[in-house]
Amino acid sequence: HTGNRKQPPVAQANLNVCAVIRVRTPRKLNTFISPEFEDHGRLISNQTTGTDTDMATSSPCVVISDDEQGYDLDLFCIPKHYADDLDRVYIPHGLILDRTERLAREIMKEMGGHHIVALCVLKGGYKFFADLLDYIKALNRNSDRSIPMTVDFIRLKSYCNDQSTGEIKVIGGDDLSSLTGKNVLVVEDIIDTGKTMKTLLELLKQYKPKMVKVASLLVKRTPRSIGYRPDFVGFEVPDKFVVGYALDYNEYFRDLNHICVISESGKEKYKA
Repeated sequence: HTGNRKQPPVAQANLNVCAVIRVRTPRKLNTFISPEFEDHGRLISNQTTGTDTDMATSSPCVVISDDEQGYDLDLFCIPKHYADDLDRVYIPHGLILDRTERLAREIMKEMGGHHIVALCVLKGGYKFFADLLDYIKALNRNSDRSIPMTVDFIRLKSYCNDQSTGEIKVIGGDDLSSLTGKNVLVVEDIIDTGKTMKTLLELLKQYKPKMVKVASLLVKRTPRSIGYRPDFVGFEVPDKFVVGYALDYNEYFRDLNHICVISESGKEKYKA
């Protein structure tokens, strides 16, 4: 028992830092759970496009509000070569993993009665894909109900610098005829305008899969959206250009664990 004993200066300083972090984390992460989500990767009603479709309740997601500022870089381990190229940490790595674990459970609940072909959209989706499959494999090992799963890969390109070009190029991937008659889970890093995924789904349709579901780690709120929503979503984020956890800016930042907001100087430094 210390009573009113005065803390040494260093110990007192450490206590103050910890207190700030404990208060700041729940206060500053301005998120809420979306109570309803759009159905099965269709085009939803959208003010900018006028497109319509049926609405249905599906997997909820974590919605990060427009005024969320993220976290100071000094609170996390950031590679030195990126220290001057980022504004803030937006979604910490641990939170990404926790959310991915829950998505794995939701996917197994909905698709767990079928052999799944997991199709990774490269390059940005590879980290999310690997972690998601690890959690699904863990569920398979520790449950009375398990499913076989095989993997395939496809590579698309639609970005130059921080803008989607609107032109979708398939620049790599295996023979997709193996998807015919299969239950396919497409795993993507981020849905921005939705044009890339819409184009990919039209391509996959040519191979006549039995079922296609889409899981995306991020969905961006943007007026450029055509209204596309995937079946499983980790986080809905504001219209900011984010990097890290395999999301890149002209191939840089894929080696960053956290999802961060890139700085203007970073954009200029790595501009194509």
